[in-house]
Amino acid sequence: MKLTIFGATGRTGKPLVQQALAAGHEVTAFVRDPAKLGLAHERLHVVQGDVRDSAAVERAIVGADVVLSALGQTKTSTKDMQTTATRNIVAAMKHHGIRRLVSLTGAGVAAPEDQPRLMNHVISFALRMLDGDVLKDAENHAEVIRSSDLDWVIVRGPRLTEGPHTGKYRVGWVGVNTGVSISRADVADFMLKQVQDNTYLRKAPMISD
Repeated sequence: MKLTIFGATGRTGKPLVQQALAAGHEVTAFVRDPAKLGLAHERLHVVQGDVRDSAAVERAIVGADVVLSALGQTKTSTKDMQTTATRNIVAAMKHHGIRRLVSLTGAGVAAPEDQPRLMNHVISFALRMLDGDVLKDAENHAEVIRSSDLDWVIVRGPRLTEGPHTGKYRVGWVGVNTGVSISRADVADFMLKQVQDNTYLRKAPMISD
């Protein structure tokens, strides 16, 4: 399939690109700095731009079958980076008739299936106090996706680690069949599976070790 990946130079985005290529997909990687990608492949196409630039985003998704976003806040990001980027991505997908969107976010974003325990409430409160802007941006990005008529999956993860790609992890909800961490490589594995799997269509599962 033809996949467009946003956030391709990030710590989750890069293994996502690598695994997509290994699986035989054709990949368009959207990046601000191509040098940070450090990958070359006959099926890899690099588009340079800023996710806040709607025209650049649209150039990257033309011809794609599925769009994946591993975007996340960094120290230099604007407070609404993820939300603005998602609006641009959703608009471009609608314009070009692309249906499937897989987007990564954190466990702080709630889902109807969650059954949070006391510790989950404590963690959520701490996130809102310490990283309120980041959490708000993540929540708003999810709302943009949920309000669209796309075939979407929002992938939520707890603490992300640099552990190995095992392909073995739990899929649940906050407070239901979940742990406290997962490797970025395994997050990429699950995101890539959502390209064709309809099990979690229009849902926001949480994955963990």
